[in-house]
This record gives sequence, structure tokens and C-alpha cells, in this order.
Amino acid sequence: MGLFSWTEKPSTTLDNGGVIAPDERLPWPQTSVMGVQHVIAMFGATVLAPLLMGFNPNVAILMSGIGTLIFFFITGGKVPSYLGSSFAFIGVVIAASGYAGPGPNANLGVALGGIILCGLVYTVIGFIVHATNVKHTKSRPMAGMEVDEVDEGVAVHWIERLMPPVVTGTVVAVIGLNLAAIPIKNMAPTGFDAWMQAITFISVALVAVYARGMTQRLLILVGLIAASVVYAVLTNGLGLGKPIDVSGIANAAWFGMPTFAAPVFQAQAILLIAPVALILVAENLGHIKAVSAMTGRDLNPYLGKAFIGDGVATMVSGAAGGTGVTTYAENIGVMAATKIYSTAMFVVAACIAIVLGFSPKFGALIQAIPLAVMGGVSIVVFGLIAIAGAKIWVDNKVDFSDNRNLLVAAIPIILGTGEYTLKFGEFGLGGIGTATFGAIFLYWLLSRGAATTARPAP
Repeated sequence: MGLFSWTEKPSTTLDNGGVIAPDERLPWPQTSVMGVQHVIAMFGATVLAPLLMGFNPNVAILMSGIGTLIFFFITGGKVPSYLGSSFAFIGVVIAASGYAGPGPNANLGVALGGIILCGLVYTVIGFIVHATNVKHTKSRPMAGMEVDEVDEGVAVHWIERLMPPVVTGTVVAVIGLNLAAIPIKNMAPTGFDAWMQAITFISVALVAVYARGMTQRLLILVGLIAASVVYAVLTNGLGLGKPIDVSGIANAAWFGMPTFAAPVFQAQAILLIAPVALILVAENLGHIKAVSAMTGRDLNPYLGKAFIGDGVATMVSGAAGGTGVTTYAENIGVMAATKIYSTAMFVVAACIAIVLGFSPKFGALIQAIPLAVMGGVSIVVFGLIAIAGAKIWVDNKVDFSDNRNLLVAAIPIILGTGEYTLKFGEFGLGGIGTATFGAIFLYWLLSRGAATTARPAP
């Protein structure tokens, strides 16, 4: 197919339980509605991540849209994905910039330089993966898949040998656990704020369990809105805490240029942030496999291009003052629920995000969200990230009766959660970095001719 030549399917296809493939689309009105839905799905996390790092949320939303279009063009419109703010950067950006929040990050440029170099490393990995995939192409049909697609080849296998499920699950879990102190220590300055955090995460939990349909899919956004209403009643209405200030929303213009920022390249920050590329590789690999399974299409031939697209989008975002970006599991979840995998709806979603990025009123609305409510949402999000790591272990049946797997997971989790730091002169490798490299090194070290042994008694 051409880049914009999707095959149109009638909307009645959905009535029969039909699937809309990546190279197909519904009529444009329905495609546009699906695009709006994907904007809503990515919205909460894409806005939350920059706020936790002191980035401008308007720039983050804008660059998520631009990044998604970059990803679409580089993958040739073959891989349905939305690129939003990556939470993998939060810990290292905070460490590199010394951000204590809330409000703008005064040392933002240093973080941006590290993000750009991380994107460059990620892009180089993508070119290597693409080259090895091309060299091992086998033009033969696969069951349920298109002709002229390829096997996984050595590209996928060497990545999985470097970062097998026990390692990727550990790294993902560490990200969530490493961030746990942020909402607990920094986002609840008063007793009232701590109670509001509790109301917020309980609201999100109630939506997640008792709501249905798209409301359940939007658990973060709906829970945040509900908690904000409760906060407004208790503060603006009853005077129990710091009231919500909406004057900024009223005074903001509907359209205007966002506040861009320039990168500053500092060696220590680069060495701290660049290793996040390995986490993004593991994350994107998992997402590609998930979409392949859902669509019945072998997307492994596009794995290298997906890495390149994500890497280039991260560099462009960092150059403008935005966060690093990654393919979003939230949007994959929406595709799984709707069985609509058309890449056309992600083009629509990207264009909507770009328009929102140029709205100061939208940015003012985001900035008006109470700190305690954001803290409660953060508790949920960081917890879900940690559990996502455990889910990788479960889904891949990681055997923890094997001492190797047991120690590869156990040691880095404590390193990352406890913010274990190794000093190399002026440079310090913090918790997420030591956990990531520690898990990879331990797996390599303990795999050298080791035999599986029984788990020791506790």
C-alpha cells in the first residue's frame, strides 16, 4: 500500500465483529472519532510525565503528535502505535537536573541534552537491528500472515539474549519502584494533601474495577477529574486547603506558541540519561510483539524501523524542549478492546495533539491540577509500572526456582529502589542505571556455563 492509501472498510464491519487491519480504515468520520479516543487514552500519562519532571506539558503534547507522525513515516505506515511521554526518563532526568518540583525545571537544558543523546543511541540500535533483519530475510509465507514478511531472524534473538524477560521485567519493575518516593515525599506537603492523595488513588481504583467500556479505559483521566472535583469542594468550597486557582485558565489565550527550550550537552547528564535507550528497546520490542499477536501480522521486519522512528522522535522532542517518547501501551490496550488497528487513526490523533500543543489555555488547565491530586495519580501510575515488570515475568513464565533468575531479579530491584549509586570520578550512576546495567551484567555473568540449581531455602 502507499503511505496514505488505506483500504476503506464499511462501518458495518464492526457490527459483525470484524477486525480493521493496519492497512485498512473505517470511513473518515469514524476514523476521526477513533483518533480522538486515542488522544484521550494517551492524554493522562503524556501530560503527567512532563509535570513530574518540570517540563512544559504543551510542548510534550505537541512533540507527542510530531513524534507519532515521524514514527508513522519511518515505519511506512505499517506499525500502528502512538508515541507519548516516556516514564523511563523520570528518575534519571530528576537526578541529572536536580529537579525538586513543582513548577518549571530550572535546569531543563541539561536534561534535554541527555534525552537527545539517548535518542541517538536508540536510533543507532535501530539501524543495527534493521541491517541484521534485512540480511536474514526469508521470503516465505507464515500461517495467518502476509507473504513477503520475514522470520524474527537474529536481530530479535540477539536483543532477547541481551535482555531476556527476567532482565526486562526487572528493569521495568525498578522504574516504578525507584519513582515511589516522589509522590510520597514531594507531593503531599500537608496532612490534607496526603488525604487527598488517598482519595485520588481510591477514585482511580474504583473506576478501574467498577466502570465499564471506555470509562474504564480512561481510569486515570476519570479518576483525576473526580478527585479534582472533590478537592475543589473541600478547598474552594469549605476552605480546608489551598484552593484551586483558575485565573490562569481564564487569562490564557486559546492559541499561541508553546515555550520551547534549548538543550545543554553536559557529559554527566548524558551518561546518566543515555542508557535509558536500553529500556526503550525492551519496551518497544514488547509492544511490537503484542501488536503482531493482535493483528496476525508479522511486524518483526519493521522492528528496526520502529526503533529508528522512536529514536528520531525522541531526538526531535528533546531538541524542542519535550520529553523522551515511547510507544504507548495505553493505545495498544484501546486497539485490543476495539479490534481496530488502522494506522490512519494515529495520523488523526497526532494532528489533534499538535493542535492542543499550540493552546496556552490547554496548558493552563493542566497546570491548575492540584499537586496532591497529581501525587495520587502518580502513586497509581508508578505502581502500575512496577506491576508491569512482574507481568513480564508471569507472561514469559520466568522460573524463579532457578538461582540465576532469582538473583538477576532480586539484586537489581534493591539497587534501583534504594537508589544505589556508583561513582566514576564526577559522574554518578544512580538507581535505575545501576539496576539496568546490573541486571544485564548479572545475567551474562551467571549464564557462563552455569547449571540450573534449586532455589535456596529462605
